[in-house]
Amino acid sequence: MSGHSKWATIKHKKGAADAKRGKLWGKIIKEITVAARLGGGDLNANPRMRTAVDKAKGANMPNDTIDRAIKKGTGELEGSTYDEITYEGYGPGGVALLISSMTDNKNRTVGEIRSILTKLGGSMGEVGCVNWMFHKKGMIVIPHDQIKEDDLMELVINAGAEDMHTLPENYEVVTAPEDYESVKQAVEKKNLKPTLAEIMMVPQSTVALNEDKARSMLKLMEALDDHDDVQKVYANFDIPDAIMEALANE
Repeated sequence: MSGHSKWATIKHKKGAADAKRGKLWGKIIKEITVAARLGGGDLNANPRMRTAVDKAKGANMPNDTIDRAIKKGTGELEGSTYDEITYEGYGPGGVALLISSMTDNKNRTVGEIRSILTKLGGSMGEVGCVNWMFHKKGMIVIPHDQIKEDDLMELVINAGAEDMHTLPENYEVVTAPEDYESVKQAVEKKNLKPTLAEIMMVPQSTVALNEDKARSMLKLMEALDDHDDVQKVYANFDIPDAIMEALANE
């Protein structure tokens, strides 16, 4: 399981997403606005915005708020213009980091992210230093209690998935970016409810962390994730399940 997936699992167990719903909404609104600006306001013709709107509904965002974000993106309402910037760097233990952001002030954002990395055992890297370690994939994570392994395997492979991994509590379905929508739709038609469903950057290999490095890495992930301009943090770390469980309960 990728570092991003493990971080998402830990956040889910801690209830961090619920505790910071306002901050989460702000990030989703930015994503909807940018997606609408780049691809138009038609959900059927804009897969990126459709994914963002699904995430908004999953976070219990009101429809009026979603509609305003779309209209700001299409120019029907006034709003801030955000630039998409991905920063690259390193975390504790030499973990590679891709930090995806949306900002209306590039200088402010890069300075604040650099400060977070420096304070928590990381460092900012140059453009291209770690991007080659990741590739873009669709990722859908489904809990075991929703469906049997063989049934899910047949469903997603027939829908175009590349692979499926059985983890201690979840199934992790991997797709090519162009097949993500068809696999996600097949999952939804079965009334399955993924705990994670998005196109993301998946590491080609991972760095195993001991408990101390894992704790430091997760503190860094939390600090970056808490920044208003940071949309996603992708990392190539791996944490043994026993250590992950202990850290999630701290």
